[in-house]
Amino acid sequence: MENLQSATTLLNGVKMPWFGLGVFKVQDGDEVVQSVKAALKAGYKSIDTAAVYKNEEGVGLAIKEAGVPREELFVTTKVWNSDQGYESAIQAFETSLEKLGLEYIDLYLIHWPVKGKYKETWKALETLYKEKKVRAIGVSNFHIHHLEDLLQDAEIKPMVNQVELHPLLNQAELREFCKKQEIQIEAWSPLAQGELLENAALKEIAAKYSKSAAQVILRWDLQNEIVTIPKSVKEHRIIENADIFDFELSAEDMDKINGLNENRRVGPDPDNFNF
Repeated sequence: MENLQSATTLLNGVKMPWFGLGVFKVQDGDEVVQSVKAALKAGYKSIDTAAVYKNEEGVGLAIKEAGVPREELFVTTKVWNSDQGYESAIQAFETSLEKLGLEYIDLYLIHWPVKGKYKETWKALETLYKEKKVRAIGVSNFHIHHLEDLLQDAEIKPMVNQVELHPLLNQAELREFCKKQEIQIEAWSPLAQGELLENAALKEIAAKYSKSAAQVILRWDLQNEIVTIPKSVKEHRIIENADIFDFELSAEDMDKINGLNENRRVGPDPDNFNF
């Protein structure tokens, strides 16, 4: 993990950058275009969006304007809950592809485990994968029991599970399960929507390395082999977030951060959501 191009190798051999930009709650139009362009200019290669963010068009425009060769990029999007099911997921994928203005997607995820629907949706993702419209497929917000259920019938194993993960919710059991299954864990909301930036213990560790609390958390992700996608719309913050390849947290500091876990979510519980 030496720089923004450093990548993990997924189960099927596809390389996925360890670090990327998330665009959740970033406005379509100028805000998302500038955010993505700033990230690409800073050397980011991975951009994570979703149909429900309603900013795929802006992401696509930024990619086009930035002029980075397509094969250097890793673009993720997700099928939304109301589009789950076989036919509707295929259709939703085509819509996302069109909005992004791309010929293929690098990673396509089921956004949430909608009861009674996610298995059919997974079949659609398997079809898209076999048709080479996506380079990798995976899930988001899946607990262990959702994964076990999916794996009973899946022809192709999910390559990624993107979940809420940060020092207050370190997902140790889920990480262990995914590791055994060779499913790459990815963290959304790695900074707990900014809540952790004023955490005293993290600030103390950060001071030791002359880094920010955010940089320490993102470094903790990498050292735990967690793909991470912090969101920012400010260019200086996008650059600062990625400045984590020139230091290493000691085993003692890693343990201290692990000890902050409270199993506390800032987002919905995948066993109890109503959208």
